[in-house]
Amino acid sequence: MTTGRFTLPTEENFAEKTRELAELWGADAIRNSDGTHLDDAVLALGKKVYSAYFPTRAHNEWITLHMDETPQVYLMTQRVLAESDTISIDLMRTFYAEQLTPNYDASPAKYWEVVDRTTGRAVDPVDWSVDASAGSVTVINAVPMHEYTVSFLAYIIWDPVEMYNHLTNDWGDKEHEIPFDIYHPATRRFVFDTFAKWLEDNPAVDVVRFTTFFYQFTLLFDQRHREKIVDWFGSACTVSPAALDDFERHYGYRLRPEDFVDEGCYNSAWRVPGRHQRDWIDFLSGFVRENVKRLVDMSHAAGKEAIMFLGDQWIGTEPYKEGFGDLGLDAVVGSIGDGTTTRMIADIPGVRYTEGRFLPYFFPDTFHEGNDPSIEGLDNWRKARRAILRSPIDRMGYGGYLSLAAKFPKFVDTVTHIADEFRDIHERTGGEAAEGELNVAILNSWGAMRSWMAFTVAHALPNKQTYSYYGLLEALSGMRVNVRFISFADVLEHGIDPDVDVIINGGPVGTAFSGGDVWRDSKLLETIRSWVRAGGAFVGVGEPTAVAGWQGGRFFQLADVLGVDEERFQTLSVDKYFPPVTPDHFITADVPVDPAAREAWESAGYRAPLSGCGGGQGRAPLGGIDFGEPIPNTFPIDEDVTLLRADGGQVQLAVNEYGRGRGVYVSGLPYSAANARLLERILFHASRNEDRYAAFSSTNPECEVAHFAGRRIYCVVNNTDRPQTTDVTLPDGSSERFDLEPSAIAWRDC
Repeated sequence: MTTGRFTLPTEENFAEKTRELAELWGADAIRNSDGTHLDDAVLALGKKVYSAYFPTRAHNEWITLHMDETPQVYLMTQRVLAESDTISIDLMRTFYAEQLTPNYDASPAKYWEVVDRTTGRAVDPVDWSVDASAGSVTVINAVPMHEYTVSFLAYIIWDPVEMYNHLTNDWGDKEHEIPFDIYHPATRRFVFDTFAKWLEDNPAVDVVRFTTFFYQFTLLFDQRHREKIVDWFGSACTVSPAALDDFERHYGYRLRPEDFVDEGCYNSAWRVPGRHQRDWIDFLSGFVRENVKRLVDMSHAAGKEAIMFLGDQWIGTEPYKEGFGDLGLDAVVGSIGDGTTTRMIADIPGVRYTEGRFLPYFFPDTFHEGNDPSIEGLDNWRKARRAILRSPIDRMGYGGYLSLAAKFPKFVDTVTHIADEFRDIHERTGGEAAEGELNVAILNSWGAMRSWMAFTVAHALPNKQTYSYYGLLEALSGMRVNVRFISFADVLEHGIDPDVDVIINGGPVGTAFSGGDVWRDSKLLETIRSWVRAGGAFVGVGEPTAVAGWQGGRFFQLADVLGVDEERFQTLSVDKYFPPVTPDHFITADVPVDPAAREAWESAGYRAPLSGCGGGQGRAPLGGIDFGEPIPNTFPIDEDVTLLRADGGQVQLAVNEYGRGRGVYVSGLPYSAANARLLERILFHASRNEDRYAAFSSTNPECEVAHFAGRRIYCVVNNTDRPQTTDVTLPDGSSERFDLEPSAIAWRDC
């Protein structure tokens, strides 16, 4: 057993068991969680002490006297159909009244908006009025059979995270914690005065764990206490009349409520960001960072470290946005949901160290009789370990109630093993990252500002509409490639960096990730075409480079590079011909093959005609690949395209030669071991680096190899809860067999 690099959550009246678990898990630091405190007996254990600090909540004695200084959000009501020239719209019908309440204090005529959703036009304020006692808006001179909404400012009167924890843990009659907004000078003074006093009163605290700072990501609940709007990147809960007025003075134009409610989309990260949204993010970030820097400097002056939890009130502190390192934070800690979220934390620049909070959280929804939390614990560790080998986090820990976890001996043993293995990886590698063979760039609207945050709605949570794309990031998080995120603006302004081997663009049409109307810019098309023809590699996923309503007779604007386009019911009278599927190819060499399907395919001489536009008769004998949600009606643009998989009249996987470069199209790629292996082979083939693929490769996709060239070692990991066997090919062409126990890792010198 080793010690260090581990932060242990604990609570009051639990000192002796805390000491025991700290010894078992090798903890060198302790912390409190939301709803817990550290008593003197716990502090006396002699560990480094982290204390969660909430700058803008847990002081109801202040905010109840200043309820007009709580954070605010623009809400859009349900759509109401006008059946006459007068309608009444209930403001709070679909919102949770214990969390939100309309702001009647600021002039509704100035700060609210009624919109005719049928025409998209705002209604003149003379044609609507507010009845605060009824909680409604009455619209006159309405057009019958048109739909109307009200966009109104609302106070947030229950902190959303404390509320979530309250409901999850059944905190009963516990007083609701009311958040407050430091944009107001009086509240800002209170926050800094309170923090100064807290620093003075807590000399035993070594690390201030800000959870987080000032503005909550968008987390709104409906009248049934269900999550209604969740956007981990959302800056909806950041507005106030004062801030809106200051924005107008600074930028020279006024934001509308519509700029926030965004037709009911609330500026989701999937929306192609426009000027107004970007300007608000910049404005908000400047204000937040100025005040974060004050908190950090105060912490340092008191002899304490200052670290930020990447979650809760993190809006305004985008860690990949330029200038983040100027804040002087010592570290960032974040929740580890999978490999992607591990990389999101591990790759953050400008801090001395990073820390991951592993799952499961020690809450009763997981730690209850009849459940085995060790299953989730090991699954979470296996997902994170792939990424840690490629980009190490410096510390690990857990959160919640330690007294709950202590009741599950199997889980206690599991964490003991995980913690020792985490430290062992650091000791063997010296904290270095495994070697990356290729440089891969993810191209989207956000670029580096949201590295490892693409294709996400809520932090690491599955979603039917996103998993086909999110799997790309999860596969890449533990792959032997170097990953960066670039924006369309980067390419248009600076071109493509000469060291980039592969560019990946993907997502549904009209989103920030595929790009939307940016593909109407001929300069962007010219730049990428020229780069690929000169030897670059371009991989498209889903509806890459697509333009809604199409352009130039094409839907995918780089269909000539990808070799694939999508029928949008405009060219149905033009026949499409699918070439024979190629069953044996470098990309699909590791894909399991259904023997019966292969026999049928070979008996047809690999030339079986495809029914119609690629029907079932021509399906290739590939198994093990999950292409996710189908992209219907994709087709090869000509018969020179190498078709690797087609199903039901659409292309799922194809390769296209383009000058000295290559394009590859894949319809979707949810995460699995087989899909990660397929993507890895796509990247090496597209970039014409097939000759570099074999060294330090594994014959079993469920096992991966990480090579640490500077340390002259490599390891093989079993990413499953079952025994696995694999052969690893070494640079000299020899191989070694590994028989790995469930979740095992094996190390070798090289």
